[in-house]
Parts: sequence; C-alpha cells; structure tokens
Amino acid sequence: MRPLPLALALLLPLLAVSTALASGDDDDDHDRARAALERGAILPLAEIAAIAQTAYGGRLIEVEFDEEDGRFIYELEMIRADGQMIEVEIDAASGRILKMEAEDD
Repeated sequence: MRPLPLALALLLPLLAVSTALASGDDDDDHDRARAALERGAILPLAEIAAIAQTAYGGRLIEVEFDEEDGRFIYELEMIRADGQMIEVEIDAASGRILKMEAEDD
C-alpha cells in the first residue's frame, strides 16, 4: 500500500473542517469567512490550520470563525497525538496565535 501524498494527507482534514464550517448553525460563520477572504481581510483556512499544526501538532477536528473587538478570529479545536484536546485562537488576518488552551481530562 502506497502512502498518501503529503498534499492529499493535509487536504483531507481540511475538507472535514470545511464541512463543519458549512453545516448547521455555522452557515453564518462560513458566509462571513468567505466574504472576508474574498475581500483579502483574512488568510485562507488552509494557512491558519498549517500554522496551528506546525505549532502544536495534532489533527484539526473543529473550526469556528468569530469576530472579537473588531478583528476576525479562528478558533481551532485539535486533538494531539497523545489524545489531549486543545483549542487554539488565531488572528485570521495576520495568522498570529493569540491563545492556546489545553482541555483538562
């Protein structure tokens, strides 16, 4: 069995995240994120996810898009290889990590 190419391996989790952004109550998040991206006001989700994965490792399982104090924020929920759940807040415009919280067991 051949391993998945790196690009495909990185794309699969992002497809799941895109689905999470586009479903249910998150329709407004998805629309606001798309509009902000089209205006050039935020970085693409793929870049934001890569920043978090480089910094903390793990797999992305959920994304929320919020506006706080006039700036757009991505909140990423991730599960690390050791099973620890973390939440990472990243400035959607700059890609700067604002906060990381580990969930207690």
